[in-house]
Amino acid sequence: MTSAKPQLVKARLNKLLPTQITVGMAEVALKRQRWASLGRKARITALSDHWFPSIIGPEGRHYIVDHHHFGLALHQEGVKSVRLMILKDLSWLEPLHFWHVMDHHQWVHPYDSEGLRRDFSAVPHHLSGLQDDPYRSLAGELRSAGGYAKDVTPFSEFLWADFFRSRIAPAILQKNFSKALDQAMKLASTQQARYLPGWTGVVPPG
Repeated sequence: MTSAKPQLVKARLNKLLPTQITVGMAEVALKRQRWASLGRKARITALSDHWFPSIIGPEGRHYIVDHHHFGLALHQEGVKSVRLMILKDLSWLEPLHFWHVMDHHQWVHPYDSEGLRRDFSAVPHHLSGLQDDPYRSLAGELRSAGGYAKDVTPFSEFLWADFFRSRIAPAILQKNFSKALDQAMKLASTQQARYLPGWTGVVPPG
């Protein structure tokens, strides 16, 4: 017996619900810059080729479980609709049971900008409600710089963000991002980081 293929649908971007509390706003800004540099045809192609993985929740609403940074960037750039890949229809569940199932499948990350777990009710009801976590921006930039490999582990960048949260001072991150990135690059190659997804144990050549 073969499993059913994910359903592909089109949806209004401003109706989508996030499944995390924070993003790295620096990464959102970078995605906005890339989007702004595209011509009309390239934008159409980009939207046609990109599918947001989502779950149908209570009241038939769509919850995206990945690509929050791109979604927020598109929203800020005035994009009205996007394409979704429906992974599961959980619309028949009661809200509390829905969130427990989402948690079980690692489809929700209810952690705030300090890395503390919050109640599911703290997850914003709109992409525009996502909060900034500078350490998530650091983790995203580090991966782009080759500090660790891309990994399929859910919310892997947040695990790296939490690793740096207790090791790199907030003041350095806020005032000198380049210095913070250099520190993160060195820390990422240490044995203390070997439990993290995508760890390579090497420092990329500078």
